[in-house]
Amino acid sequence: MTNRYLGMSRRQCLTATGAVALGFLRPHAAFALETIRQGYQTNIWGMPTYYLMRSGLLEKHGIRFEEFPVPSGNLTMQQMVARQVDLGTYAGQSMILGHDKGGLVGIAQIELVGKTTRVMARKELNITTIEQLKGKKIANQTGSSIGNVFVDTIAPMHGLRKGDYQEVRMDVNNMVAAMAAKTVDAMVNVEPYNMIAETDGIATEIMDFSSVDKMPLFMAATPDFVQKSPDTVVAYLKAWLDVGRAFKASPDKVAEVIFGFYADKGYKMARDTFQKALSRVDVNPGFPGDLKPYMQEQAEILLKARIISAIPDWSKALRPEFMAKAQAGA
Repeated sequence: MTNRYLGMSRRQCLTATGAVALGFLRPHAAFALETIRQGYQTNIWGMPTYYLMRSGLLEKHGIRFEEFPVPSGNLTMQQMVARQVDLGTYAGQSMILGHDKGGLVGIAQIELVGKTTRVMARKELNITTIEQLKGKKIANQTGSSIGNVFVDTIAPMHGLRKGDYQEVRMDVNNMVAAMAAKTVDAMVNVEPYNMIAETDGIATEIMDFSSVDKMPLFMAATPDFVQKSPDTVVAYLKAWLDVGRAFKASPDKVAEVIFGFYADKGYKMARDTFQKALSRVDVNPGFPGDLKPYMQEQAEILLKARIISAIPDWSKALRPEFMAKAQAGA
């Protein structure tokens, strides 16, 4: 039978009705979501993002992606300022700088990483305090969040000013080799590199950052992407909520996926060493209410150091409404 008003056969009508029904059952198929360009750092801070991309959770929410790995988050931030990448994780200091330089916005807090960041010294030097680093060569990734926190906060707290030590600019993934070669005396580094150096007897810990800065790690987005693709942002954050549940419910499965990343890169690391490093990351995607006071404090430090031009307008720099929608619809 043909519907004379619509010009459709009974079979065509049933087919169309079925397609609509499937659309309601699978919302991600009914909307054309944007392909995202995902930046991430290859240290432990970026590994929850790596798991997100390898877990199938993005595909579950109808999102396709391209990935852009770099040694540290400040490089992802620079890529985003240049509009080469849409999304990426880094600490609050880089988030503030990215907003100052390119209008980048925070759409979620993904992790707390203060415990993953440590000041380490060569084992044979028997250095136990920051004060003892006076006159020493310190490997530091200049321009990174951890680099800024060390130079602007931790070193001055212990009486060290710029010039009291020699800052050796270096990517975090090259620091352990420099320590082993004795070309530097200490390093400001993140996991898993700290744990590798410690386990191999190369370095010992002076302190971790958590007592000074818990270091919330943001998922940031370009303002262009947020404006153009709000539905994609919400679907993306729903996938992150799934990641948070996986880290809590299936830690061994998560660790297996991430361990494979470093094994493929040729790192010689025992599985239990890696799991200790990963345990220092607190993955809990959300948007805590105390972020604004923390970010205000960090912005004031950066402004005093003349790293940024002005304190951000937080209503533009922090956008919790997307996470609120993701949580409501999860």
